Amino acid sequence: MTVTIEDVRDAAARIAGVAHRTPVMRSRTLDALVGAEVYVKCENLQRIGAFKFRGAYNAASRLTPEQVARGIAAYSSGNHAQAVALAARELGTTAVILMPEDTPRSKVEATLGYGAEVVTYDRYTGDRVAIGEALAADRGLTLIPPYEHPDVIAGQGTAALELIEEVGELDALVVPVGGGGLIAGSATAAKGLLPGISVIGVEPEGGDDTKRSLEAGRRVSVPVPRTIADGQAADIPGELTFSVNQKLVDDIVLVSDDEIRAAMRLAFERMKTVMEPSGATPLAALLAGRIDPLPRRVGVIVSGGNIDAQRFAQLLG
Repeated sequence: MTVTIEDVRDAAARIAGVAHRTPVMRSRTLDALVGAEVYVKCENLQRIGAFKFRGAYNAASRLTPEQVARGIAAYSSGNHAQAVALAARELGTTAVILMPEDTPRSKVEATLGYGAEVVTYDRYTGDRVAIGEALAADRGLTLIPPYEHPDVIAGQGTAALELIEEVGELDALVVPVGGGGLIAGSATAAKGLLPGISVIGVEPEGGDDTKRSLEAGRRVSVPVPRTIADGQAADIPGELTFSVNQKLVDDIVLVSDDEIRAAMRLAFERMKTVMEPSGATPLAALLAGRIDPLPRRVGVIVSGGNIDAQRFAQLLG
């Protein structure tokens, strides 16, 4: 099973007019601090506040009328939950979402607000895939996983497709890595359009499962990450995403929680935009000098901005 640039283009046509074509932001301050031209794709301004709506809607919109009528299931720490809930609402059906008990309350409330039912589990003792599959089977629902699905990956790749269509040639693309769906789709799109581009993933130091896996040449599991970047708290890369990323991703770099906080602060104070911790990791990598040598024209995908005011103030206080 593979994903191609044609799949990403097809996804772009399918989500057009439903997902936002998000803006690309520039900042002279950022360029000066980093020493490059940085083009920031603002998926924090996407519907549901994150890139996840692209893949969720692309996958959900391809279900049969019978599958749509029965409803959709998903498991997620937050953004995919909201994405599937909204996709289900757009398609006139229902969604049941499995979420960790410690998911930020704002993400749970947003998911409920889109009309979904939420079922919780303990992320430190429970296997969300097994619980999610059992839940879907028991209720006769179609499960849309957060990244282990070719239509989800193709949908996520539309963010990079739009970025390159808008700004032209880039030397590098820097992307957050959790389960690997965003970077798999982004790398498919980027290298399909610009074969010479360098695709660099960013993980929090506590959750370096993809970096370790690429270095080992096989999927490696790490303890469940404890990091402020809750959207990147994956303990092992997806099988499908890893197979794509092994071929297309050039490097993975790591950032600390303090570096993520510094990036969030800069984005807020100088760029006037709110990034959730996971969304700020590519910016953190640039500001901390993790990419060396840094090429001249760099694209960055800010994956999301779903953070409530209290948590934002707590992290930056």
